[in-house]
Amino acid sequence: MTIEAVVFDVGRVLYQWQLSHLFERIVDDPARLDFLLGEVVTEEWHFEHDRGRALADMVPERIALYPEYENEIRAYATRFDETIPGPVPGSIELVERLAARDVPLYAITNFGAEFWAGFRPTAPVFDRFREIVVSGEEKLAKPDPAIFELARKRFGHPVGAMLFIDDNAANLSAARALGWQVHHFVDAITLEQDLADRGLI
Repeated sequence: MTIEAVVFDVGRVLYQWQLSHLFERIVDDPARLDFLLGEVVTEEWHFEHDRGRALADMVPERIALYPEYENEIRAYATRFDETIPGPVPGSIELVERLAARDVPLYAITNFGAEFWAGFRPTAPVFDRFREIVVSGEEKLAKPDPAIFELARKRFGHPVGAMLFIDDNAANLSAARALGWQVHHFVDAITLEQDLADRGLI
């Protein structure tokens, strides 16, 4: 089926994301940093916010478990944009090329609602997108099939006519099982070739 629309993931597809990018700035002790990232402020714990839990609940709960890491846990909540070093090389340029050809652009992102509210104004590329489904706002997160069904209804295209781009294999498997066309993102060069092969750029 011909692709009518392109649907991007955000983290690690359009923008780099790494918790360590923040904490390497504020923790000098390598052993403390390892424990912080491995046990305290982990991607698994962060994913609770992506799924819709409020920071007002998560942060005090975590501080109670790890009181000696209170400063770092609070930094996670207040300085989250510093976990995003910048765009993934080449990806924003591909969005601009697609937009220049009037290809409808959408996104489905696992992103906490509060963090999205802080980050979105810093990233004008999202002005190119017609609709963005944010997991924290919907309290649904990839790879739950429900978030893809919600996106299908909002975006208004047949699933087989949408190309979904994500770096996470589980998310891609979920989308593919629902009939979406998918691209496993590794880098912008590979994506560029796939988009060219499909006649999108």
